[in-house]
Amino acid sequence: MRKSVIAAGVGLVLAAGPAMAQSKTVKIGFVSTFSGPTAVIGNDMRNAFELALDNAGRKLGGLPVEVIYEDDQQKPEVGKQKTEKLIESDKVDFLVGYIWSNVLLASLKPAVDSKTVTIISNAGASQVAGELCSPYVFSTSWTNDQNPRAVAEYMNKKGIKTVYLVGPNYAAGKENLGGLQAAFKGKIVGEDYTRWPDQLDFSAELSKIRAANPDAVYTFYPGAAGVQFLNQYAQAGLQGKIALYSTFMIDSLSLPRQKDAALGVISALQWGADLPNAANKEFVSKFMEKFKTEPSFYAAQTYDAANLLVSAANAAKGDIGNKDAVAAAIKKADFKSVRGGFKFGNNNFPIQNFYMQEVVKDGENYRMKTVATAVENGQDIHAAKCSMK
Repeated sequence: MRKSVIAAGVGLVLAAGPAMAQSKTVKIGFVSTFSGPTAVIGNDMRNAFELALDNAGRKLGGLPVEVIYEDDQQKPEVGKQKTEKLIESDKVDFLVGYIWSNVLLASLKPAVDSKTVTIISNAGASQVAGELCSPYVFSTSWTNDQNPRAVAEYMNKKGIKTVYLVGPNYAAGKENLGGLQAAFKGKIVGEDYTRWPDQLDFSAELSKIRAANPDAVYTFYPGAAGVQFLNQYAQAGLQGKIALYSTFMIDSLSLPRQKDAALGVISALQWGADLPNAANKEFVSKFMEKFKTEPSFYAAQTYDAANLLVSAANAAKGDIGNKDAVAAAIKKADFKSVRGGFKFGNNNFPIQNFYMQEVVKDGENYRMKTVATAVENGQDIHAAKCSMK
């Protein structure tokens, strides 16, 4: 993976050389995390975004592109400040990115109030899909409770009767575990919420899991916490004894550090590197050729966000200032998604399939293998609260 260090509070501007000769440049503000332990996620998102722009000749609607990358430091207040800076000082045409739900929620009002067309490529705060929906805000990911609902449907079909829940104590963690709890037909025998993001010792929670002895454990821990939880789960002797299900805990970024501890873990995602459609094959091949690693789902969602923007700008024939026209073009989702079929619901969140993936080992390599389709053409339950039709 390409390594990059971005000083906190400083935007990295990438623009094609000939762009400055043009009378108009499309400005994109990209907010993500580029410092600290979770910078690996932000870097993967940026790599995918850059790859898509390179594929498009670094032009949107015939106009050159300038991308201003801002580090939210995984802090809501910083994310809001960077969002306001991009809107008010840099006067960007679009906002893209956002990993964390709490950062997104803090940054949403300035984006909506300014009618800045925004494409969220990860954070899945349910309010944004529901009562806070906006004609100028789109998502290429999911809501926080969709993936765990898919896991619950799969667990129900497998006949699992009892489950123990454990996850981080912040907005996405509560929504994630709440989604599993709402759809699971068996009994919840335990539920723990741990400090976020600084708690990396889960010995107390693992002891409680061992004592409860459920049929399965469900967990959600992105980034470094996911690596630690999974390794400690194996070290505690629970691997292979109590089935482990998860979302967003295992991906191409974490597997090199999880390795054997991840084997057999089942996760739900709306995308997989092994999906057979042509757009995905091209994306995975080009990403691996350029960055020497398999893309993560963060990268896949961000690659889709970039291509969605390219298609909309082309449809608007470069009339980026007409925000309503651009938003309408985005809504049509006239692009080739890496997940295959792609369309937006009334709330500008995707209607999409969710797949179950199991960690397997091929020789010396670890990967996530798609083993089942848990949900077909799934729409989030929050769309009913959105006033848009």
